[in-house]
Amino acid sequence: MSLPRVFVANPQIPKIAHDMLQNVATVVTTAGFDKKSILEGIKGADALLWPGRIKLDKEVLDAAGPQLKVVGAMSAGYNHIDLSELKARGIKLGNASPALGNTVADMAILLALAAARRFTEGRKHMEEGTWSKQFNPRWMMGQDVADSTIGIIGLGSIGQAIAKRMKAFDVGRIIYVGRSEKKEGKELGAEYVTLDTLIKESDFIFVAAPLDDNTRHMCNASFFAKMKKTSVFVNVSRGELVDQDALIKALKTNQIFAAGLDVMTPEPINPDNELLRLPNAVLTPHIASSTEKTRIAMAKWTAENIIRGLKGEELLTPVQL
Repeated sequence: MSLPRVFVANPQIPKIAHDMLQNVATVVTTAGFDKKSILEGIKGADALLWPGRIKLDKEVLDAAGPQLKVVGAMSAGYNHIDLSELKARGIKLGNASPALGNTVADMAILLALAAARRFTEGRKHMEEGTWSKQFNPRWMMGQDVADSTIGIIGLGSIGQAIAKRMKAFDVGRIIYVGRSEKKEGKELGAEYVTLDTLIKESDFIFVAAPLDDNTRHMCNASFFAKMKKTSVFVNVSRGELVDQDALIKALKTNQIFAAGLDVMTPEPINPDNELLRLPNAVLTPHIASSTEKTRIAMAKWTAENIIRGLKGEELLTPVQL
């Protein structure tokens, strides 16, 4: 009996995934990063290891064939995957969210602190020779984290890791929103509130919710208008949760204090995008999970999801379709 075939849709996946999968399957890796290379090599796959930005859509699934059983997304988000097509074909999907929660939360805290303490603006002053030569006790005033109210949109593995870290900063209160109240929230001392309450009362807002039809552009002009003028907005989820034009306007008019973004629209961002010129925006190029340890953990988690799917077992982290 021949082994099942696993297609790896990125040539740079950590070796550990290949080692795990080769014990149970024939592993074929795409020759390139582009869709054309994927379409040329995917035929006959029983499972897909899907890590990248390329859309997993009807065209790709048709090219793979009707024998496809399981997709392992090497990411927390899965907005690049056509869930309706998977559901219609009876294909299982698992993601790697638990493998990257801590590392993404670290980046969220970095962005929050950098935005609150005006890192981008401070660097500009040094580069442009406008660093004040006289001591001015009112110069470059930032925002404190201690005693603040922390609002988290989405209390999944990333949101929970953010809450755990923020508790160490002696914050006054942690509040969150999501599909429903979570026991993990109570364990963390976090309070489940309405979105309107979170927006109006938070000093720091962290976006860690998945992107779907309900969350797309949830952070819009109305959202930013309700925030405190001293509030800091942080997004480590997906750029499309935010109406980026509305955010730019809120930052330019000082409607909110600052923003820290690891995700934006489009990606890669255009070099002439106005976000890059705003002194109260701190940006990183979607690298929140980009550490050696975490990438290996994500690869291992994804490979395990695939192995379980091929065996007909429950996935470690199944995505409900």
